[in-house]
Amino acid sequence: MTGAVALRLGAFAGALALAFAGAFAIGSAVDPIAAADPAPHADNPAMPGMDESGEAHGGGHSDPAAQPPGLAVSQTGYTLVPATTFFQPGKQQTLKFTIQGPDGKPVTQYTKTHEKDLHLIVVRRDLSGFHHVHPTRDASGAWTIPFTFTAGGTWRMFTDFQPAGLDKTLTLGTDVNVSGLYIPVPLNEPASVYSIDGYDVTLAGKPVAGKESELTFMISKDGKRVTDLQPYLGAFGHLVSLRGGDLAYLHTHPSEEAKAGMKGGPQIEFGTTFPTAGTYSLFLDFQHAGKVHTAEFTVDVSTTGTAIVPPASLPSPTPKKTTPGHESTPHGH
Repeated sequence: MTGAVALRLGAFAGALALAFAGAFAIGSAVDPIAAADPAPHADNPAMPGMDESGEAHGGGHSDPAAQPPGLAVSQTGYTLVPATTFFQPGKQQTLKFTIQGPDGKPVTQYTKTHEKDLHLIVVRRDLSGFHHVHPTRDASGAWTIPFTFTAGGTWRMFTDFQPAGLDKTLTLGTDVNVSGLYIPVPLNEPASVYSIDGYDVTLAGKPVAGKESELTFMISKDGKRVTDLQPYLGAFGHLVSLRGGDLAYLHTHPSEEAKAGMKGGPQIEFGTTFPTAGTYSLFLDFQHAGKVHTAEFTVDVSTTGTAIVPPASLPSPTPKKTTPGHESTPHGH
C-alpha cells in the first residue's frame, strides 16, 4: 500500500468516526430515553414536600444533578407513544396517545394524582399556546382528547402521571409537528404582575437555582383581593414551570389541599426547586367563579437569586402575548 493510499484511508476513517459521533449527539438531544433510575433505598426516603405536600411532580425534581422531567420520551420502562405527530393548525383534531409499560403493552391502571389519572400539558416550543388539559382513557389504554393547535410550528406535549404500582410520578415528553407558517412569539419580559380576564396576579419571591424557592402569588380582581378562590383538582392553584431552551418541566402544587366547599386566596404559595440557572416560563392556573384562568410569568433564575417585588400599585392591564394569526392564545383546562 502506498503512502498516499494509506493517508486517504486514514482520513476517510477519521471522517466516518466524526460523522457517527455527531449522529449520536443529535439523537441523544431529541427525546432521549432517560437513564434507568436507581432502586429506592431505605436510608434515602423521599424528601418532605414532594408531590401531595407541595413539591413538583415527576421524581428527581428536587435533585439539581438529576435530569429534569419532561426531557425524555421514556423513563423507568414507560414510554409515551403518540398515534401521530403531524397535525394541521386551526382545526379541531383528535390528540391520541398511549403510555406503554415495561411489558410493551399500554398501561391501563393508574394512581390518581390531584384527582386525575393523567395531566396533559401542550405548548409550542416558543412557549406560546399553553394548554393544561385532561384527556379520557378507554379500556385499551388509549388516551384521546379533541384539540386545536392554534398555529404552525413544533409543539411539545408532556404527560404527567403515576402508573399503578410505581411509587412516584413520571413526566414524559415528545414533540409534535403542526403544518403552516411558523412565526416565533417572543417571551414576555420578566415582570411581577400579569393581568388576564379582569384579574391582576402578582408574583413575589427570590428564585435560586438548585434550592427550594418560595413563590407567592396574589390574586386581585377589580382592585380587590380575591378571597373566594375555588378548589381546582384538589388545590387552589397549579404551577407549571418550563425552562427556556429545552422545556425542562416542573409541575408544582401548593402545600394546602383544597376540598369541595373550601375557599382560598388571595395568596397562593409554592415551594419550587429550579434545577439550574436560566429563564423559566411560569404558568399559574387558578379557579374563580366557576372558570379556570392562567397567568403567565417570565422569571430569570440565578445561582444567587434576585428578589421579585410586586409593584406598590397595580398597573393598567397590558395586552397578552398572542400567537400569530389569532387575537389571543387560548388556554385549555
